[in-house]
Amino acid sequence: MPQDFDLVQRLDVIKQMCEGKRVLHLGCTNYPYTEDSIKNKMLLHHDLEAIAAGLWGIDTDEKGIEILEAHGSKNILKGDLEHLDQLDIDVDLDVIVAGEMIEHLNNPGLFLDGIKRLMSQETRMILTTVNAYCGMRFALYGLRGKRGKQEFVHPDHVAYYSYSTLKLLVERHGLRVEQFLFYDIGSEHRPHTRWIVRAINDVCVRIAPQWADGIIAICRLA
Repeated sequence: MPQDFDLVQRLDVIKQMCEGKRVLHLGCTNYPYTEDSIKNKMLLHHDLEAIAAGLWGIDTDEKGIEILEAHGSKNILKGDLEHLDQLDIDVDLDVIVAGEMIEHLNNPGLFLDGIKRLMSQETRMILTTVNAYCGMRFALYGLRGKRGKQEFVHPDHVAYYSYSTLKLLVERHGLRVEQFLFYDIGSEHRPHTRWIVRAINDVCVRIAPQWADGIIAICRLA
């Protein structure tokens, strides 16, 4: 594994930690981009199916679940990540993948309280999210003008996190950050990203990895 605060590829870290393990994948359908992700061979859940010893998925989107099941995926449950206490699941897990979902939640504390019942002292949760101090987004936000109305942000995001804020949040809910990393623009996304975005990003991360695209917190029970 890389050292704390290294710059890494997000998918490389996830796959390395999940290989041969019993894995729970949260937000597994990537809906409404499920079909496109499958077509372009970019769906993480399919990659995990190929390497995990056992794989379960949770998602709130029925349509996305139907698409995955039509492509042969199994053990996928419909569930609200803020109400995991209502979910009928009882498995021993090695790894929980919580990728790019906490920034979508209205109440992340409810999610963190609920996920603990699915963890043991041996379970690790890989929590990834957009970096609050992403240099590329700062630059594009400034260049876009419109007096701040035109942000470089996903329309469903309600929060940004940094090392300090994410660490404090998980600690308040009975978890601790075992390792913290920065992730760069994924190699799978680079061919589909405008050259100016790639160029600004590459300059930023060369100066400071803490200006990277996103962050990874590997968490365990406190």
